[in-house]
Amino acid sequence: MGTFAVGEKDFLFNDEPFRVLSGAIHYFRVHPDLWADRIHKARLMGLNTIETYVPWNEHMPDPGTYLDAGQLDLGRFLDLVAAEGMRAIVRPGPFICAEWDNGGLPAWLFRNPTIGVRSSEPGYLAAVDLFLSALLPTVAERQVSRGGPVIMVQIENEYGAYGKDKAYLRHLVDTVKQLGIDVPLFTCDQPFGTMIEDGSLPELHKTGTFGSRATERLEFLRSQQPTGPLMCAEFWNGWFDNWGTHHHTTDAAASAAELDALLAAGASVNIYMFHGGSNFGFTNGANDKGIYEPTITSYDYDAPLSEDGFPTEKYFAFKEVIGKYFAVPAEDPLPRGQGVPETLTVESAVPLLEVVSSLGSALSFRDGAPTMEDVEHYRGFGLYSTDANRGGVLTVAQVRDRAQVFLNGAPVGVLSRELGERAITLPGPGLLQILVEDQGRVNYGARIGEVKGLIGPVALDGVGLMHWEMTPLDMGRLGTLRERAIDVGTTSGVPGPSVSFATFEASGPGDRYLCLDGWTKGNAFINGFNLGRYWSRGPQRTLYVPGPLVREGRNDVMILELHGSVTRELRFAAEPDLGPHEK
Repeated sequence: MGTFAVGEKDFLFNDEPFRVLSGAIHYFRVHPDLWADRIHKARLMGLNTIETYVPWNEHMPDPGTYLDAGQLDLGRFLDLVAAEGMRAIVRPGPFICAEWDNGGLPAWLFRNPTIGVRSSEPGYLAAVDLFLSALLPTVAERQVSRGGPVIMVQIENEYGAYGKDKAYLRHLVDTVKQLGIDVPLFTCDQPFGTMIEDGSLPELHKTGTFGSRATERLEFLRSQQPTGPLMCAEFWNGWFDNWGTHHHTTDAAASAAELDALLAAGASVNIYMFHGGSNFGFTNGANDKGIYEPTITSYDYDAPLSEDGFPTEKYFAFKEVIGKYFAVPAEDPLPRGQGVPETLTVESAVPLLEVVSSLGSALSFRDGAPTMEDVEHYRGFGLYSTDANRGGVLTVAQVRDRAQVFLNGAPVGVLSRELGERAITLPGPGLLQILVEDQGRVNYGARIGEVKGLIGPVALDGVGLMHWEMTPLDMGRLGTLRERAIDVGTTSGVPGPSVSFATFEASGPGDRYLCLDGWTKGNAFINGFNLGRYWSRGPQRTLYVPGPLVREGRNDVMILELHGSVTRELRFAAEPDLGPHEK
């Protein structure tokens, strides 16, 4: 058993001054068999604590289900932190941002249009209580007061940048305490304007989030909180990437200098991120400040530990700084070795539009095109179908987020939310099909909670199209299509939209870096696991394949290609390629 408290000047662990040297690792972005490795490497850099968010939408995909196994086994993750001799900080939101789909809020919440977002609206609070009641027993039993690693729990997340509903914050505090949380509670906000005050309550410990001008930011934080330890709860040492941009990096020496300033001031720190991991599947978020910008699959973040778990220049620069103030382990992690390049060839493929019925059941609507929420389908793809009795200009009020339009099975074009496209010309009558991709829900700002799909009205030459069938596509069933695939022969490429199949042999588990040069856009799967999205516009050119996904003997690869490829080849690269760096 132990104690952890907020003192007049310091955090107190068992009544002794304690400096939090934390690094962020999101368990839900890392294969669970790799958790121990990433945690161990955090300790080797000199850290004593691991911080993680908790994604509500992953743990609770519908109101009656709570998932906590496999990649969502928070209890196991915290136990591994304890086994490494480290402490833990848990940030359960309920909003987490994190460049994660919908900022962690479950999409099912917003099927009710009256629901409040991050407020004291009763329907929202009831849903939050449902989540916290399922989650917090796992955290409570692992608090330091019960012999576990958890020393602090966060209330909400940068709430001052969104609102100032004190009744909402009070409800969260009362709820977590009633559910057994007795370690210190804290809030974090950017040290600007009124955000720190707006996002907290008097009895909560206030921390800041920033990545530069550390001395100035700490001074502002101190002006808002005259006593108690100073802490940067998110020391931004890198950044995330959006499709169509460069790979963001920050100078290792400059980041290390800011960390030095933090530690020299006596502050505690949580490095965001220590290890970023990956946005597997359809879990990435998006930004929208006038232009919709979905986040890429890699969440490498230019962190000290790379997406595939190896130390970077920044890792050693940070370790050197920490070593100026604290004892650090002499051991260093091994560097990444060179992988062996390997080329695979697609053996068979099946056109997606011909096998839609194998991926979902069509639902009929007579009052216009439904949203994805209307069919309780919250991620991925949906196929809309109707009869067009003539050619003309097809218009959609809004597309969320990308729609491929087909007439009688032939591609007509694409309507992209990102480009603001809402109209396309149909060359004639026939079966109109629109394959809509949810490219990730906005994770920050006023557009949190927006619905996906075709947002009506949908019209042809100004006349509304009212009769639709909508098929939610379950990408978990893609493997069943293999027996329906046909040999692609010696063709130079694979048309889309389609699902292609390949295999490779392996002597056992081991990391791979899947390169899809010559392919356009889609998702890649290894042994049924959705690695995430690829897109020829970049920046990233390889998808990380965690070693535990690879098995001895035959391994299966599936490629959901939306447009078509100029090659039948897939390639495992010798090392990751996240694209050109910013200058």
